[in-house]
Amino acid sequence: MKKKLYFTALLLIGIIGVSNAQAQNQECMTNLSIYVEHAKVKNYDAAYTPWKMVYDNCPDINWANFAYGERILKSKVKKSSGAEKEGFINDLLSLYDNSGKYFPKKAKKAEVIIDKVLLKYNNKMIQNDEIYQMLGQAFKEDLANFKNPKALYLYFSSLVDLHNAGKKDLQEVFDVYDEVTEKIEAENVKLTDIITKLLPKEEEGTLTSKEKKRLSSATTNSESFGKIAGSIDSKLGALADCGNLIPLYQKSFDAKKGDVTWVKRAVGRMFSKECTEDPLFVKLVEAQNALDPSADTYFYLGLLKQKARDNKGALADFNKALELETDSRKKSKIAYKVATIYRRGSKSTARNYAQKAINANSSNGRAYLLIASLYAGSANQCGTTTFEKRAIYWKAAEMARKAGRVDPSISGRANKSAASYAAKAPTKEMIFTAGMAGKTVSFKCWVGGSVKVPNL
Repeated sequence: MKKKLYFTALLLIGIIGVSNAQAQNQECMTNLSIYVEHAKVKNYDAAYTPWKMVYDNCPDINWANFAYGERILKSKVKKSSGAEKEGFINDLLSLYDNSGKYFPKKAKKAEVIIDKVLLKYNNKMIQNDEIYQMLGQAFKEDLANFKNPKALYLYFSSLVDLHNAGKKDLQEVFDVYDEVTEKIEAENVKLTDIITKLLPKEEEGTLTSKEKKRLSSATTNSESFGKIAGSIDSKLGALADCGNLIPLYQKSFDAKKGDVTWVKRAVGRMFSKECTEDPLFVKLVEAQNALDPSADTYFYLGLLKQKARDNKGALADFNKALELETDSRKKSKIAYKVATIYRRGSKSTARNYAQKAINANSSNGRAYLLIASLYAGSANQCGTTTFEKRAIYWKAAEMARKAGRVDPSISGRANKSAASYAAKAPTKEMIFTAGMAGKTVSFKCWVGGSVKVPNL
């Protein structure tokens, strides 16, 4: 009898527990509906109390607890001060942690860490060592989801500050710089692929509303990555000049000459910083050739021959590099590098390689920008009258604008160049005086082709 009463009691307790859970769950669903409606119209003050009830009692009932909860708490942080503000900040930090706990598939590790760092950073609650440690963890453990441009900059910037304070060595700065810039480039490749696919449809006027949003988003994000890349280069600044690079690489050469990644990065950086006159550059190229005789190696061997005034041998190596490279984007990079080498010598050769870069990768905006500068630098050679000479700037401006369209990450520089070139082109008064409105100017110099004069 006692045993039967015992099980009856357990059954009753279980029923009551389920009943209470169902009641609480229903209350959570009701309050969820209430706060979501308020949050949708950005009435976050009204949304706070019902949201708090649901979040505290049913955190895993719906992802909205975290998606809208973030907005609600950010609003509270913005409107409060002192101890109250600090309390809301701590609540938001806890919410980020819990988002990963209850919805691990939605709350990616890198994104959670980045959100926490940026919240602390924006409220002056974090130092460089913690920024670098936390973002370093996110970068190393969840690189695929580390896509925030500001966080990428903070990761590198905090390291440079730590180096300047004597806490990190220069090699680590260079290593992280390479990793971060490679990540930025990888993200921008994805974005320019979208842009390359949609630009022709935009020009034809056949974009759907969904495609317009996608193109706009890709363009904006590419511009953001471009700005961050520029800021990172500025932050690196003089640390990467030849005076620092050469001693560092000389010191590490014997220990690192078998590390193909280190050697390739060292060669690439010395080339980009024009430290190629130093004998160390030759040693590094030879080491790369021994470790990985690839397309890149032939490019650098060509560079050495070009410096030795063996132009025929240099061009043979450059073309061999292009022939060996099967990846279109890498081929484009090599062709662009060759174009930069010849820009001060043979403009036509430089344009040929810049065009090869574009043919391999139509989103190589830097190649378009280089061609624009080649055209602009030929104004005095491309006409007999002042009007004809200045008309070349229209062609240069056109190429510069194209550079910004295909690769928005360089749109700031491209637009500035285009505006500068356009300002040097014939004025409306000159067009009117010459009677050239709507006519075509042909170029008989190396540039070739023509440009149509704008109508007044």
